[in-house]
Amino acid sequence: MGEAHNSVEAEADYVIVGAGSAGCVLANRLSANGRHRVALLEAGGDDRPLQNLFNPAQAMSTMNIHVPAGFTKMLKDPRVNWNYMTEPDPGSDGRRHFFPRGKVLGGSSSINGILWVRGLPEDYDGWRQRGLTGWGWDEAETYFRRIENQQGEGARRDQQEGPLTISDVPMRHPMLDIMTRAFEEAGAPLANDLNGTTREGVARVRLNAHKGLRVSAAVAYLHPAMKRSNLQVVIHAHATRILFEGRKAVGVEYWKGGRLHQVRARREVILSGGTINSPQLLELSGIGQGERLRAMGIATLVDSPNVGENLQDHYASMIRARLKPGTSSFNAMSRGLPLVGQMLRFALNRSGLLALGGSNLTAFLKSDPALDLPDLQFFASPATVDFEALAKNGAMTMEKLPGMTVGGYVMRPQSKGSIHIRSGDFHDAPSIKPNFLSAEADCRAQVGGLRWARRVMESPALAPYFDHELTPGAALQSDEELLAFARASGSTGYHQTSTCAMGTGPDAVVTAGLKVNGVEGLRVVDASVMPAVVSGNTNAATMMIAEKGADLILAEA
Repeated sequence: MGEAHNSVEAEADYVIVGAGSAGCVLANRLSANGRHRVALLEAGGDDRPLQNLFNPAQAMSTMNIHVPAGFTKMLKDPRVNWNYMTEPDPGSDGRRHFFPRGKVLGGSSSINGILWVRGLPEDYDGWRQRGLTGWGWDEAETYFRRIENQQGEGARRDQQEGPLTISDVPMRHPMLDIMTRAFEEAGAPLANDLNGTTREGVARVRLNAHKGLRVSAAVAYLHPAMKRSNLQVVIHAHATRILFEGRKAVGVEYWKGGRLHQVRARREVILSGGTINSPQLLELSGIGQGERLRAMGIATLVDSPNVGENLQDHYASMIRARLKPGTSSFNAMSRGLPLVGQMLRFALNRSGLLALGGSNLTAFLKSDPALDLPDLQFFASPATVDFEALAKNGAMTMEKLPGMTVGGYVMRPQSKGSIHIRSGDFHDAPSIKPNFLSAEADCRAQVGGLRWARRVMESPALAPYFDHELTPGAALQSDEELLAFARASGSTGYHQTSTCAMGTGPDAVVTAGLKVNGVEGLRVVDASVMPAVVSGNTNAATMMIAEKGADLILAEA
């Protein structure tokens, strides 16, 4: 296994900023032929526990990465997480929202809930209809198939073996079958696979996991490539600005060990910092809305007004219910002797509670039957989170009494926010304004989602187990009351995209070839380039973008 370096040669063909879901894919693909030298800069540390043996706290954090349920411990862990906070948000009662983002090899693919969701084919065909040639579903599916190694009951039988293992939830629990039946009774078709041609229905989630362990972008792509002599991975390297000669990007300046360093790029600089960090680095480097940059004391290289604009995210609200005493749920399994049993089960055969991801069931459904496509995604589990404990210590723990949760979000929101630098200091976290529920259509659909979740809870299948609704509570019935509940209690789905969106005109931040408009030798390849957020979890789409981005780059080389 290769080393993560503390220094880097002063020059490479390609300099990649960010070793997350996209950067790991790029580092592997661009270095694979052996002809190109690649430098990969990551602000965080190594994701492998053995590489952190002499730092016990860091070693424990990285242990959590590889245990799927460990994501519950990393929501606010500063050793692997940027821990961003938004500005007070008018659409959600003036609350500030926590935006976790991975700060470690693997990026957010190392701390997320490991759900593998491609999104709807129409998402990608919609990109193509915007004039973004080469980004339709046919092309996207080709790259998904290149990524995936499908296993288990939900596997496609015509699947080639890619580097990223996709598998079934490694635990059968009676309440999951009952909850699936509840969705069917509420009107949801039963689906085997929501990653193919099926648009609508309820299904068990698919996880990017292998034999009960997380398969992050680092595990699948970066670790195997780190033995190559032409790839150098530099950890704890916080990029501060892109270096230019005229309008040509020629390298990256980064902060490491208390001082500034530089690495030059013979061919290209590639930003893969994600939806928050990529626009931040562009603005720090003089690419952004001119008036804003001048106010920060930054000389404008390219007046690009859409840098940091068009922020989209999924805003989730949920129905939580108390189940009758004695009903089996995950809550009781998560504490005391039952938890010890689950830990032993995981140690022995990599299954059980610790092998679960962020949800167990997912569904694509319509807020209005007249719609052509589903506009809501749901997640459901026989569990309820202790929100007081979450607020107190940042770790997601379950309640003592049995419970269940059905939550969801609008898949293609019209509400848009922004991410911009606060100053010219790279240490300053950017200002994030999500503008949740600022579009009327999103509000209507959000209420429709809560009504859908209630129909599931009130189904005959759950009647023997259902005790009472915890939130929002049976007293709240009108559309106005449910919308007020969504504004007061909802939060991010952790799917921020589109702040360096692809487009066809000169005002677009990047072209369909992912090149930054107005300069040479600079691309953005990550979730920020999505012209619109996909219908579902965003990690799969981000890795697809990186696979295609690598092909685009190599085609020019």
